[in-house]
Amino acid sequence: MSGGREPDAAGGSAGRPVPGQPHAHLAGALPAPTHLSAPTPLPTADALARARLLVAPSLDSDLVREVERITGRGAEPLTDVPPPSDAPLLCVGDALPDALRTDRLLWFHSVNAGTDPLLARGPWPGPALLTRTVGRMGERMAQYVLGWMLAEAQSVPEFTEQHTRAHWERLPSELVAGQTALVYGTGRIGAAVGRLLSACGVRTVGVARTPRYGSGPGPDPVVPPGFDRVIAAAEDTGALGEARWVISTLPLTAATAGFFGAARFAAVRGATFVNVGRGATVDMGALETALREGRVRRAVLDVLPVEPAAPEDPVWRLPRTVITSHSAGITTDEDIAVDFAACWADVTAGRRPGLTVDTARGY
Repeated sequence: MSGGREPDAAGGSAGRPVPGQPHAHLAGALPAPTHLSAPTPLPTADALARARLLVAPSLDSDLVREVERITGRGAEPLTDVPPPSDAPLLCVGDALPDALRTDRLLWFHSVNAGTDPLLARGPWPGPALLTRTVGRMGERMAQYVLGWMLAEAQSVPEFTEQHTRAHWERLPSELVAGQTALVYGTGRIGAAVGRLLSACGVRTVGVARTPRYGSGPGPDPVVPPGFDRVIAAAEDTGALGEARWVISTLPLTAATAGFFGAARFAAVRGATFVNVGRGATVDMGALETALREGRVRRAVLDVLPVEPAAPEDPVWRLPRTVITSHSAGITTDEDIAVDFAACWADVTAGRRPGLTVDTARGY
């Protein structure tokens, strides 16, 4: 199994966006932010034994066979028509048809990391477990981020432009070691970015919407490996002004739609903005203003509110901006198989998978 899947950073192959449709339209339908919801009950051994396995027709045949091997049962196609029985449903795929959003749904494993398209279609069936695929996406996204940082530090855009003019001019380089990167999102993907940047000597500050606090007496939040410190998103104004790099790995939820708006960009003092999270977390008008006024030095956008961007889309004309085609973290079949197998092992052992999605929070 080696086939790549549609990239998953602002919609991905989970509920693939209709060309020309803005992901921002999803934001209003996403669950409102709440306190951490009560954990979804795990599937019982009896229900899991009786469950029928439904897999998306788009999945590679080798991957389907691996899922069948893991679960010990044959697979049926995941379609708009539910199987004619009252057996529980175990689904593996990228989208959940409305006809299956019933109490029969026992467990849905998303083949992507982002689950906002799944949750945007309406209330999630209360008792159903939702898990996701992350695989080595964090490593891929971290490599993407570091690659663009080093390209800028080594004046690659300027040298590329010089080459087109057959022009020779020596340019200085920057050392990223000692610079500060503000990384929004401290989960698996954000932490992977932090670890790689830290290995290059970059000072990494994680920004969490709801930092976790330990049981000790200290008032500071828990700092995941890869970060020098973690701050709350509500307290990021000063850090934005000090950062050389502002990197977003944020998911799309009701709380993060338009998260990077005029107020945050006004606090930036010459940082480069890199978005590998969700396109709709950025107010593109505010970003354009910040670029034109020089507060944001450059922008590297792997994700956009509207994908794919049409040739006439104004995003192509943003100054000092590079747009890549939602390719920073492409999920592979190996990622899906490994993560589903780990989730299956946890569930059958009575453990809650680490890849469980809190459907109230949206991630």
